[in-house]
Amino acid sequence: MWIVRIALTRPYTFIVLALVLLILGPLAIARTPTDILPDIDIPIVAIVWNYGGLSADEMSTRIVYNVERSLTTTVNDIEHIESQSLTGVGVIKVFFQPSAKIEMAVAQVTAIMQTQLRQLPPGATPPLVIVYNASSVPVLQLALSGKSLSEQQLYDFGFNFIRTQLATVQGAAIPLPYGGRQRQIQVDLDPGALQANNLTPVDVVTAVGAHSLILPAGTSKIGTREYDVDINGAALTIDELNDLPIKVVNGAPIYIRDVAHVRDGSPPQTNLVRVDGQRSALLIVQKNGNASTLHIVSQVKEMLPRALASLPPGLDVRPLADQSLFVRAAIDGVMREAGIAAALTALMILLFLGSWRSTIIISISIPLSILASIITFSALG
Repeated sequence: MWIVRIALTRPYTFIVLALVLLILGPLAIARTPTDILPDIDIPIVAIVWNYGGLSADEMSTRIVYNVERSLTTTVNDIEHIESQSLTGVGVIKVFFQPSAKIEMAVAQVTAIMQTQLRQLPPGATPPLVIVYNASSVPVLQLALSGKSLSEQQLYDFGFNFIRTQLATVQGAAIPLPYGGRQRQIQVDLDPGALQANNLTPVDVVTAVGAHSLILPAGTSKIGTREYDVDINGAALTIDELNDLPIKVVNGAPIYIRDVAHVRDGSPPQTNLVRVDGQRSALLIVQKNGNASTLHIVSQVKEMLPRALASLPPGLDVRPLADQSLFVRAAIDGVMREAGIAAALTALMILLFLGSWRSTIIISISIPLSILASIITFSALG
């Protein structure tokens, strides 16, 4: 064959090519994402509408249906649209053609959503526009627990401290925690007291809004110094909220504490997490796009001690499900099988041909062929 003749006449050329493969091969392996499945490039944009208290039927007919109609006439390269309506939540998934540019699709969807607000029920807020990828799957689950910590504290630590620091890991996406209690300042109304004072819940809402003003006051220059001016128009504590006046009747003010009770509470739980029978919170780390599972999990575990350094020592963070274990086991299995195959091939040549030279040549050619394949695959994406 012609390649054999070239190899015999120019041996140093092939030695240099082998050295190039030995150099480029490990570099390609190090830069190639390691995962179970390849990156599935399906351009999907998810639109999430939130309208608290609206029924699923009303959400479907008044929000989701109108938005779907506007999308089909203003956004390009739509393949099909799927939607789901729940109580207070509407989710619309827009599937685009494979050749569509996802950046342009997000820009078009965001623009039409802003104009669509004018046609939706009063009080509707702009939706969340999320780029969805079929390769975005959970790779790590972290359970937050602590015997001396309440469910509110667990949710607060996971949402405001741990999540914000772990979200800086490249390729990691961390949604809101599951379980725990979301902290919320609540006003519990007393219907009997409201009726006795000839008040309505709207009066209480109006009073809270009127006494929670945040207005820019500018600065005041006194002498040679210039001072920031703050308006004392917002309550800073729960006691101050309870002392807000609602209205004056016969010269006597009626306060919120007379018809309601303000407390540091939480909305009703819709999900809960138990670890070893104890109520906990759960943080899920998702792989984003073509990032490597092994890289994401290793970076999260490396950053976790720094994130916990400023939190109470009673907080226990434990990994429940680690996808990298399966990925690493699969890689080890492939390497082990490749080593066994190479050893058996070399042994067969040695036994049947009885030539050490041929055995060494084959033993070197097999890993070089694998490295050449990996370099080609990496170059082609």
